[in-house]
Amino acid sequence: MNPVDLQNVTRRTFLGATARGVGSLALGSLLGGDVLFAEEKWRGLISPRHFPAKAKRVIWLTMAGGPSHLETFDWKPELAKMDGKPMPASLTKGQQIAQLQGAELKCFGPQWGFKQFGQCGAWMNELFPHIGSVADDIAIVRSMHTEAINHDPAHCFINTGSSIPGRPSMGAWATYGLGSEAEELPGFVVLTSLGKGGQNQPIAARQWSAGFLPAKFQGVHLRGKGDPVLYLTNPPGVSRETQSDVVTAVNTLNTKLDTVIDDPEIATRIAQYELAFKMQASVPELMDMSAESPATFALYGCKAGDGSFASNCLLARRLAERGVRFIQLYHKDWDHHGGVKDGIKQKAEEIDRACMALITDLKQRGMFEDTLIVWAGEFGRTPMSQGGSGRDHHMLGYSVWLAGGGIKGGVQWGATDDFGYKAVTEVVSVHDMHATMMQLLGMEHTKLTYRFQGRDYRLTDVFGKPIRGILT
Repeated sequence: MNPVDLQNVTRRTFLGATARGVGSLALGSLLGGDVLFAEEKWRGLISPRHFPAKAKRVIWLTMAGGPSHLETFDWKPELAKMDGKPMPASLTKGQQIAQLQGAELKCFGPQWGFKQFGQCGAWMNELFPHIGSVADDIAIVRSMHTEAINHDPAHCFINTGSSIPGRPSMGAWATYGLGSEAEELPGFVVLTSLGKGGQNQPIAARQWSAGFLPAKFQGVHLRGKGDPVLYLTNPPGVSRETQSDVVTAVNTLNTKLDTVIDDPEIATRIAQYELAFKMQASVPELMDMSAESPATFALYGCKAGDGSFASNCLLARRLAERGVRFIQLYHKDWDHHGGVKDGIKQKAEEIDRACMALITDLKQRGMFEDTLIVWAGEFGRTPMSQGGSGRDHHMLGYSVWLAGGGIKGGVQWGATDDFGYKAVTEVVSVHDMHATMMQLLGMEHTKLTYRFQGRDYRLTDVFGKPIRGILT
């Protein structure tokens, strides 16, 4: 390395560049494995797996805004009897409440009837007959709790294990640990849709960030309507051959720089340029649903590329077929501070059939057994009324469900109290959920770590245990 080069060398770069010969492997370990990123195709850090993997991939269905568990999967007849009466002070005294702090707290009974579905007899809102039809394939967890009571930090917490931005998202951790089987698509893909209610609360891109992991592990947002990826299409007059020449020239220069500086982010940049070039051909093929049968569109209840949650569920199946490791769908407009009765009806119309269709479609293709599906919001809603017709944010108890790879179907796990206020039986944290996902993917959550600023970080921080009761 000549004196001119040293002017632009960081401490990490200097150590990496001088770590040639016998000491290179030991130094690579001290640097958190960064030297490994020189590979063109990242195949994952965990090989062999810590456990036999039950799931190859994850499809996470994020209901953004905080679905009411009391109008979805947690039937509370006692709350119905107490409708309009004061909420017991013994439950709420000294508790953190978002926008109801200091207000008169009155019980607000479930706004829709519930019925039992499947041989397992799972209680669900009567507005979800399609999800009810696959009740024996899913495990409902009714005892979730979280640590954040407002949307952005709660999204951050359920995605990264921390309410403070800057940590890697779960999809980034999954692709860091296992790599991806997709050759011409990202290993972590995000899709978003907006419901008809029009509450278009922003979802920050940091929710699918790689955080302090190399940038190659961050999620790629594919838009379900219009151009799927901005600037992916070549401008007029630029052919694929010309674009290939540009990518080759840029990567040649980056490779030469990398041999001098040995910066893992340069290796990442090289790989991402090449992936982007491959995506120019693979993404249009992915989005072209002309080969899908009319029966498939009827099953999902959508039209090709209409930008709906149902269309994104079909797109998620197509991504899963192509080897994408982690697929996350956001469906907005669940923030029912008012009009929860009509709002839940509208949401049910948008997602009920599609969730069933995704499970059914994966089954038909032999993919259900090795695909982990998670349905969850960032928190639940209060059993007390807000403005007479809505519910406030709530973090002490809510419901999620899981299905597919390694999940025991027909299970109802945990419970909230008689009012649906607090998780009281088999309480499950977000860290527990993450630990469960990691185990099903074949990874011990305490062993997948990354050294950053002198500390070994992991998705579950220093917490978490798998939810044994819902695993096969």
